[in-house]
Amino acid sequence: MKLTIQRHQKGKSYEETFDVASLKVTTLLAALYEIKAKMDESLTFDAGCRSGVCGACALRVNGRETLACSYTPHDGDRIEPLNYHPVQRDLKVDKEKPQETLKRVLPTTIQNPKSKIQNPPLSSEDEAKFRVQTDCILCDSCYSACPVLAVNPDFLGPFALTRAWRYHTDPRYIEEVPNDSIQHLTSKIQNPVLLDTVQQNGIWDCTLCGECTAVCPQQIDPKSDIMQLRGESLKAGYSDPTLSTPSFGTPDFGGGFGFDPNAGF
Repeated sequence: MKLTIQRHQKGKSYEETFDVASLKVTTLLAALYEIKAKMDESLTFDAGCRSGVCGACALRVNGRETLACSYTPHDGDRIEPLNYHPVQRDLKVDKEKPQETLKRVLPTTIQNPKSKIQNPPLSSEDEAKFRVQTDCILCDSCYSACPVLAVNPDFLGPFALTRAWRYHTDPRYIEEVPNDSIQHLTSKIQNPVLLDTVQQNGIWDCTLCGECTAVCPQQIDPKSDIMQLRGESLKAGYSDPTLSTPSFGTPDFGGGFGFDPNAGF
């Protein structure tokens, strides 16, 4: 069995194929360890728990994001690092920039004034609303699979937006509204400031392609969470900015609908 690995060393990028037929490999991560131990000690990759829990070993196989510790290798597999991450060496990437997006969606929390006790316990119904989203292991697979980031590097990305939905649905969080311009739109909406942070380079930029959902090892559905955030945003008075200038591919003479009044029918 031969595995082709995209190498990145000393400023050079190249492919190298390793024949692991004689090695004992059950998972791709085991194969990488065997290659490093017996063929090329310079091979660099990330790993942690080896049990699909920490997300450290996420990479791409044949153009698809997966966890190396959970993937069974096949002859001819091509392994490469995650997309949109600075490559440090071989399959090891820097995840700092993608995970910085999480800071932008953290709610500014204060004690809920309606509660008479500190940190009120959650009901099972409330906890169920964000139980799945809490299982995110920050592997960055959904971020790497997102086609929006290829054209907009400032896009928040799927796991930041699904985390935003997790906080938005948690009744233990309530936010101060910073100004009247938001207050008059969102006086009855929980976490209005959080909703405000996901409007630009956020929920409306998503194409709803579902690639993030397809590659998530935890079966989280960022696409659905983004759709939920869109619905909450509409309730709060926000709107899809792309709908303000619709076009049907013909010249726009000020009517806003792209029709040419002189073109005839």
